[in-house]
This record gives sequence, C-alpha cells and structure tokens, in this order.
Amino acid sequence: MRWADLDLLGHVNNVVYVDYLQEARVDMMRHHRGGAPAQQSAQDLVEGLVVVRHEVSYRAPLTFRFGPVSIECWVVRVRAASFTMAYEIFDEHDDGSRTVYLRATTVLTPFVFSHERPRRLSAEEREALAAYLEDGDGEEAAGERGTVGRAHREEAGHYPVQVRFSDVDVYGHVNNVRYFEYLQEARIALMSRLWPSPGDASRASMVVARAEVDYRVPILHREAAYDAWSWVSHVGTTSMVVESEICDGDAVLARARVVLVFVDPESGRARPPAPEQREPLEAMLGRAAG
Repeated sequence: MRWADLDLLGHVNNVVYVDYLQEARVDMMRHHRGGAPAQQSAQDLVEGLVVVRHEVSYRAPLTFRFGPVSIECWVVRVRAASFTMAYEIFDEHDDGSRTVYLRATTVLTPFVFSHERPRRLSAEEREALAAYLEDGDGEEAAGERGTVGRAHREEAGHYPVQVRFSDVDVYGHVNNVRYFEYLQEARIALMSRLWPSPGDASRASMVVARAEVDYRVPILHREAAYDAWSWVSHVGTTSMVVESEICDGDAVLARARVVLVFVDPESGRARPPAPEQREPLEAMLGRAAG
C-alpha cells in the first residue's frame, strides 16, 4: 500500500483497488500453481489479454498501514474465448476470521493485438488455466449484476477525457485501471454541476459500494479528448446510481454503472441525503427517464 492510494476520507480510493487486482492477477499467472509447461503457458497468456468486464463490490473501508493486505484470486470459469477470475481482498485474524474489504470478478479474453481482435483460447492455455480453477460462482463473488438503463446525455453530465501517454500499455491501449479513474473524474464533474453550492457538495459524503464496467472498444492515446457522459439512473433512500459512457462520437467505448452510498463522515454509517442534495438528483433522474 502507498500513501498516495488514499482518498479524502483516509480510505484506499475505489480506483486503486482495481490496480491491486491487476497486480495480483499478473502475479498469480506468472509465479504460482502448475508445472513448468502450464506455468509458461499462463505467463505467455497474461501478456496477450484484455479485460472485457469488471464487477467490483466494496465491502469495508481499507485504511493505510505499513503492512500488506492479502489478496486471493482464482479462476471460476473457462469458456472458448474468455475466462473469469474472482478476487477477495482481506485481512485474516488470529482466530481464523476475515475482514473482507472487496470482492470482484474480471472477464478476460485473449487478444491478437496485431489484428486488434479477440481469439479463442488454445488447448494449452485452457490446460494452464485449469491449474487455477476453483469452485465458486463468479457472479456470487462480486454480487448481483445491476440493470443497465438507456443512455442519457445532457451538458451537465459531459466530461472530456484526455488520455495521458502514461495511461497506455505497451500495445497503445489505455490500461483497464485507468477507465475507473476517468469514470471517477466524470462523476465528480457531474456532482459539481448538480450541486453548484460548495456547501451542498461538502456535506454530501459518499462512498462507492459497487462498480460494473464493460470494456467494448480499446481507447487509444491521441491528442483529441474522448467524451464521457454520466447521468443519475436511480435515487434510493441512502444511495444513488450513476451510469456513464465513454464515447468517440457515436461509438460507445465503455459503459459503467456505479452505486454510491451517502454516509455520515463521523460514524461512517449510511444516511439519507439532505433535501437540497436529493432534489437535483431526482430532477436529473426525471429527465433521464423522460
């Protein structure tokens, strides 16, 4: 863990967890399980994968300490052209109990970067993945998938996504972790416009409870900005849902659904938003449904 991983509440930022998952996934496939041939196949495979979908459920806040946090990851499903991994970030106590901070799943597919297209898993790769296969339902690990609504675009929800050179991998694609950062920036921009009074925004302490991201088309580095559009798709008693799209013109490159919970900054417990916070959210929800 790094000090820079923390947010304003002193918790590990929701974006950073996805970075932890990526590091654990790569470490698992490069160094653990299986004999030498299987391990080599897994190591070769990790160099040519793209993330298709992330489902992340945030269970408890993780705060900074100098010691490490534990991450377990395993394969829960292998299909013809994709496989699904599950993760748990936790601390294990002396009595054998665990404090679970996050559960997640990732769908990955092998990719031919020279032709910019996915491919099927080879027999050797399927055998290598079998070394990491464990019982357990991937959807259960992350949580129930939410319903995605129709897209809604208005200027309050627009955010230009400027890709930095450091955001891209060796193949020139934006790394999957960076999408979470773009989506976070887009949500903050949306809230700053819906709550123009600084007092309203400062009293609206929120945490991310769940995030689902579908990766549709790779984002590439370029000078021109991409367009992120965000809108409110649900307002509950103590929570809200923000959906987002990252687009290049009419082409949708990624789609996301994020559940946020209003919390009391002192107790950390969920609480209803104040009326002046709820009203702009419900107004946008009405426009999105109209």
